[in-house]
Amino acid sequence: MAAQLAEDPDMGVPSGLPGVLTVRVDGDLFEDCPDLFVGYVREPDWIQIRFVNPVRPADLPDREQEQEGEKGREQEQGGAQDQPADPVAAAVTVREIAGAWQRITRWLQDNAPDSYAALRPGAGPTALAALEEDLGIRIPLELHALWLLTAGDDGHDGWGCLPGNKALMPLDAVAAAYRLKMDAQTHEDIRNADRPEDERITVWKATWIPVVALGPADRTSGLYLDAATGYLGPWSRYDEHPGDELDTLVTYLEEAADMLEAPALATRDEPGLLGGTLVWRSSIAPAQEDRWQPLTG
Repeated sequence: MAAQLAEDPDMGVPSGLPGVLTVRVDGDLFEDCPDLFVGYVREPDWIQIRFVNPVRPADLPDREQEQEGEKGREQEQGGAQDQPADPVAAAVTVREIAGAWQRITRWLQDNAPDSYAALRPGAGPTALAALEEDLGIRIPLELHALWLLTAGDDGHDGWGCLPGNKALMPLDAVAAAYRLKMDAQTHEDIRNADRPEDERITVWKATWIPVVALGPADRTSGLYLDAATGYLGPWSRYDEHPGDELDTLVTYLEEAADMLEAPALATRDEPGLLGGTLVWRSSIAPAQEDRWQPLTG
């Protein structure tokens, strides 16, 4: 397949992820192998395969028809609506997310195997499409790319792997938190009808997608990604809004990777180890300090 793509990089059809094309591999070519969808990013003189997912035989005809329909509509319209204005920039964003996350997971695999083992595998396109339908909004490119790599962090001993031992939320938790916050805004909108315009309260926007939780089992607060702006922001069960994070998902993950690889330069938090678990200093209880090993380098 890689050789075929090198000769014909445009052989695929657009996937649900802008900048990523998919091709189908006949499973009959390999023993006991289902049909496969191969997702890849292509730039001039550069091809990289991003994911390989099995195709359920029962879904295959519908999926093929859907892809052919999408391809035909794009040709008629001169390009799909969901394709980015700059496909090269989209491909760069996908590569940046993948690069930052791979730096984090590579470090965990080498230094904190318990934390690495707690990461969930990536979600398939079907699961992400179902989540989009549940939320009723388009999942941003960078978040879509991350969820293809991992669909959440179950944590180890209550610690997630992100600074502050925060954790990437599983997709079902994302949907549940989104519905809860949208319900809260609906109730607030009823009250807003009787308030002056400058006193109306917004606790949640439809474009805010919860991404990170305070901990694997603590979803009272965390970070959302604003699909409209691309920036992260804090969310809380108590509707506290101390201000924007002013990070994109790319810069947030890249900074986490930087702090793991060069802990002496860490500013927001300090990484360390408790056995095979990554534990950030801000999460250490006094009784654990004698066992906690700060990272050096």
